[in-house]
Parts: sequence; C-alpha cells; structure tokens
Amino acid sequence: MNVLETGFREIILLQLEPFADARGVFVESYRRSAYARVGIDRTFVQDNFSQSRQGTIRGLHYQLRRPQGKLVHVTRGEVWDVAADIRQGSPTFGKWFGTTLSAENRRQLWIPEGFAHGFVVRSDIADVAYKITAEYDPDDDRAIAWNDPTLAIPWAVEAPLLSKKDAAAPPLAGNAHLPSYVP
Repeated sequence: MNVLETGFREIILLQLEPFADARGVFVESYRRSAYARVGIDRTFVQDNFSQSRQGTIRGLHYQLRRPQGKLVHVTRGEVWDVAADIRQGSPTFGKWFGTTLSAENRRQLWIPEGFAHGFVVRSDIADVAYKITAEYDPDDDRAIAWNDPTLAIPWAVEAPLLSKKDAAAPPLAGNAHLPSYVP
C-alpha cells in the first residue's frame, strides 16, 4: 500500500495494491501492523456498510463526546469523499480534503477523530465500507450542513438526496457543539 498526499498531517489517503491473475483480483483491505506503520494505529470496534443511489450525500457527520476515526473505502461504484476539520482551535479549522474513492481505484481514506465526514455518490449505486474506532451512539451523532458556506465544499450536485437529519444540519459558524483540537 502507498500513502498519497492530502495536505493534512492527520488525514491519510492510501492506495491499496491489488494482486491479479486469471481468477480475478485480491486486495488486502486491512492489516493492523501495516496500518500502524503509516500512522493509523487504532483499535477498530465496529464495521459499517452503506449502499446509496447516485446524487445521495451522506454527511457531514461527526461525534462529539466519543469521536470516531473512520477508515473508508468503496467496494462498488464511486463516491467523492470529504473530511473537514471542525476542531475548535485547530490550525486547519474549516479546511477540508476531498478525493474520489471507487472500486476501481482501490483507495482508502483515514479520517481521524474530530473531523466531519461526508460523501456524494457519483455512480448509479455505491457500496461504502468503513471501520470505526468508537461504537455508534445515536445521542452523540452530530452533523454540519452539507452546503455550509464557510466550508464551501463543491459537491457537484444541485439537489442531493438527503436524510432528514442532514437536511436540517446546522452550519459550522456559530455551532456550539464542535470538538476541540488536542495537539
């Protein structure tokens, strides 16, 4: 696996290496020792999977009291995946990184604790799998508006399919419920 540049010290983009032969393709999607060597030395406690239609935006989600680190990859289709630094006091507060994750490019994105995460589906259907470092707690689940003007993320979709929670999410500015930056 190769580490690709993101412009953030904490966000890690990985290029997985496929092994192909006449039978098809094999890809190792996680080995703790290899990930620890590249700076992802966490214990994952839950695996999640979502399947979404084209034009769906999921996010921008984060957790306040029990933040989750997320290791995300796509097993079918394509998404444009975004990690936004919403940690109060962080030198990169309000900055974001976006990248295409697809079954074809076999990339994974590490989104550390304290960052908001979201993606938009570009293919007809996308299957997204992610490992997380803290169990889901619905009372701790938070969101930032997908179309937040401070972040100005170019989602390239005018009328996205949204959950009720995501459609009602508050903007970043003035949000009293944001994680704090811990150097």
